[in-house]
Amino acid sequence: MNPDFLPTAKPISRLIEELNKLPGIGPKTAQRLAYHLLQAPPERSRDLADAIVSIKENLKLCSICLNIADSDPCGFCADESRDRTKVCVVEEPIDIMPLERTRKFRGLYHVLHGVISPSDGIKPEDLHIRELLDRLSGNPITEVILATNPNVEGEATSMYIQRLISPLGIRVTRLARGLPFGGDLEYADDVTLSRALEGRQEM
Repeated sequence: MNPDFLPTAKPISRLIEELNKLPGIGPKTAQRLAYHLLQAPPERSRDLADAIVSIKENLKLCSICLNIADSDPCGFCADESRDRTKVCVVEEPIDIMPLERTRKFRGLYHVLHGVISPSDGIKPEDLHIRELLDRLSGNPITEVILATNPNVEGEATSMYIQRLISPLGIRVTRLARGLPFGGDLEYADDVTLSRALEGRQEM
């Protein structure tokens, strides 16, 4: 196979183009990945393709916490050993994993699927806030931990939710300021996140 021909071959050009659309994947990385897949055994490419198709066809939103799962309820909501008096509110499903890695939180989760952002046209009703309020009625929840990202949109979203929950007599806390303002939860190290959980503050 002539390597000089490969960059102009439509299949590999298309693969590089699609890989380049992924977050954090620049043109050079996309090219390296494409050539890696080209040289790998065919079954590796098939496994990757099957895994990508599977996440689109076999995953759903948990009807309770709105996390992405392959069952309903999800593994967290179905786990009877978890503390059902505490709910940690996060922006996206990806934010759950770093919190779980700290092993400091054994409660339940609620995923908003975004933050309030007027500049992007995202309003409170576009998020899963109503579902959170519905969970708080008729369930033994005593604390809601707001774990939105420490940036302008995350702060605004937390303040909005706090104003809705406070009249219900439920304790509302926010992760401590061990997290840098403007940072994302998914990139926080385990120690910083653990301290933020332990030092969460009442709102």
